Amino acid sequence: MIKVAVVDDQPLLLQGLSMIVNSQVDMAILWTASNGSEALFKTAEQKPDVILMDIRMPVMNGVAATEAIKRAYPTVNVIILTTFMEDEEIFESLKNGASGYLLKDATPEVIVDAIRKAMHGGTIIEPLVASKLLKHLKSSDGSQREDILIKLTMRELDISRAIAQGLSNKEIANSLFVSDGTVKNHLTSILEKLELRDRTQLAILMIKSDL
Repeated sequence: MIKVAVVDDQPLLLQGLSMIVNSQVDMAILWTASNGSEALFKTAEQKPDVILMDIRMPVMNGVAATEAIKRAYPTVNVIILTTFMEDEEIFESLKNGASGYLLKDATPEVIVDAIRKAMHGGTIIEPLVASKLLKHLKSSDGSQREDILIKLTMRELDISRAIAQGLSNKEIANSLFVSDGTVKNHLTSILEKLELRDRTQLAILMIKSDL
């Protein structure tokens, strides 16, 4: 059972997302919170598998809460809930370790799929927002791109590109006809070579470097 938490200062959204999650046979709401500070406190008491996190909230916003939660509990997956107007906040949240981002008006099917994807190590890329984020990210110089090409093997590049596309380890393993363990070992090597913290940072770097 996937344990899910929802953090938002809008009661109607909390109720709606809770209903969507609880309607699934493989997931359930663990708790809800109305701001980032409350979410951090509740995570310390009951760690969820996935948190749906709003960006703009009183007391502590989603950017700060994501950073604090991922620092203290790196295995907790955070999906950012966003609107079109929050490009900078999305970028900061991803840098802080969020697994990806969803539009607040996403369909129930997209939401539950994103939760399952985050649970299995995937990166959630919302197509309707991605183009705006890409404009923000693609600012690296050629030396960074060249550094990646020098450090990584061809197989590691293939895996890195797949991660930038939001694929999970299992999906990558199936596409490359290798085991999940092989993908995990390659990912560990990639992160060490590029001095990155997690797969989300890798996805950002690959997008920035236009690879």
